[in-house]
Amino acid sequence: MPNQLEALKSFTKVVADTGDFEQMRQYAPQDATTNPSLILAAASQPAYSALVDRAVAGQKSSKLTGPALWNEIIDDLLVLFGVEILKIVPGRVSTETDARLSFDTAGTIEKAKKLIGLYAKQGIDRNRVLIKIASTWEGIRAAEVLEREGIHCNLTLLFSLPQAVACAEAGVQLISPFVGRILDWYKAAEKRDFAPHEDPGVLSVREIYHYYKHFGHATEVMGASFRNKGEIVELAGCDLLTISPALLGELAASNEPLTRKLDPAAARDAKIERLVLDEKTFRYLLNDNAMATEKTAEGIRKFSADIVKLEQLVAKRAG
Repeated sequence: MPNQLEALKSFTKVVADTGDFEQMRQYAPQDATTNPSLILAAASQPAYSALVDRAVAGQKSSKLTGPALWNEIIDDLLVLFGVEILKIVPGRVSTETDARLSFDTAGTIEKAKKLIGLYAKQGIDRNRVLIKIASTWEGIRAAEVLEREGIHCNLTLLFSLPQAVACAEAGVQLISPFVGRILDWYKAAEKRDFAPHEDPGVLSVREIYHYYKHFGHATEVMGASFRNKGEIVELAGCDLLTISPALLGELAASNEPLTRKLDPAAARDAKIERLVLDEKTFRYLLNDNAMATEKTAEGIRKFSADIVKLEQLVAKRAG
């Protein structure tokens, strides 16, 4: 009998949610996704100091100084990590734009094009890279432009159906609804635990998946930010699931039955009302959802803070 990880891979694309190369090799995922927090954690480890040194050395002849230089080094470092990851996974890597650009459409587009250009210099086809952008109105508009130019995007920090619908209508390649962070909010708000089948994060991803399949949206759904194995089991059948090494290990160690829970055929037959969105409606519906508003803002703040810490790390290395 296959273990749960093997069973899951039979109908869901498994993605490694880590910046640790050895853990990727261990669990053989199809894709890998990173964020500023994961890159910061990896770059702080001695095992990856050579990559940091390479990024710093690559800018030795630069006339830039201070924050401008640090940002160049960080962009190089993100791409160096991505290139190494693509030597391990057969599919795609997600590389995140600076979260401080989350409300800057033009800035996000510029940063995404720069990252894709750096990958191209390393010989990496743009189809193997997903640019991660926060699911703000401005971020979604940036992704719409980038997708038209053949730069594929992963819209992250997504906590609600309006964000998901706006992404699909913009032609985004992939979205990453955050399961665990939704659960965190509801546990704090309602002062109780939730079984996996009633987990608010699970229900949110299920709603988005059914909506996409019902209306024929091509955007891929990748559940993210899991707190326990039960959430993953309940979303078996989702297009993709990005999973931490700890939970990949739990799945690999279990031989309990795992069956498909999400099926596009069932979604197509469901009764679902189409959500009509413009900017005003999007902003109102997002504002009306306290959880989605708070978790999106919190996520942007956290990723921004970790970019600052990464700047501090490279500043020390750059001397």
